[in-house]
Amino acid sequence: MTSGPRRLLVASLGVVPYADALALQRNAARARIDGRLAHDLLILLEHPAVVTTGRSTKEQNLLLDRAALAERGIELFDVERGGDVTFHGPGQIVGYPIIDLKGHKEDLHWYLRQVEQLLMDALATLGISADRNPGKTGVWTNGRKIASIGVHAKQWVTSHGFALNVTTDLSFFDVMVPCGITDVEMTSVHREMADRADSAYARPSATLLDDVGSAVTVATGALFGLEPTVIGRAQLEDVTRSALAD
Repeated sequence: MTSGPRRLLVASLGVVPYADALALQRNAARARIDGRLAHDLLILLEHPAVVTTGRSTKEQNLLLDRAALAERGIELFDVERGGDVTFHGPGQIVGYPIIDLKGHKEDLHWYLRQVEQLLMDALATLGISADRNPGKTGVWTNGRKIASIGVHAKQWVTSHGFALNVTTDLSFFDVMVPCGITDVEMTSVHREMADRADSAYARPSATLLDDVGSAVTVATGALFGLEPTVIGRAQLEDVTRSALAD
């Protein structure tokens, strides 16, 4: 048993290549399963341009092949998360919650709704009203999709997670049918705020990604009843290395 407050370890890693982040979160999930990672974890980062396909991806929803994507500087990965095809790239906050649902609720559908809720709560603190689209996983605002979600769980420990568009170049979504939803219009935090003259972010701001990341951290901790505790990459890698030692 872990004494003291239930913590949410938070590692903000900056820009990380997708392959490196994939290995890191898989190792962290393994550490959480075997008990070497004593607390739930939220990894926040950005990726260089990459398209990922999930278990529900339909071939026709990816409009360019690997070679054509590479010409645009976009990597391609097929991974074990749920959902269809999506994009990760600069200006986007990608979150990988490594959460042991045995300490919360052993229900993946409940967990998906929680991830949607934490994003809606974070956006609300920035003055953006966001909601769900019935029958579709993700978060919308003004009829446009602002965040995509695709998760995986093993022994009730989650991995993969969400991608929240902040200052993302939305033209990257033209290489696919985002999340397999025909005629979906993607948006970003900056786009929604730029339309408001009273917004502190009406012009591009170097602090916007940090501010959104902080809002997501606070909302995650509050929703899951956990106390956010910031850790560095070195501390995170120490935990994941110990998970691989055996």
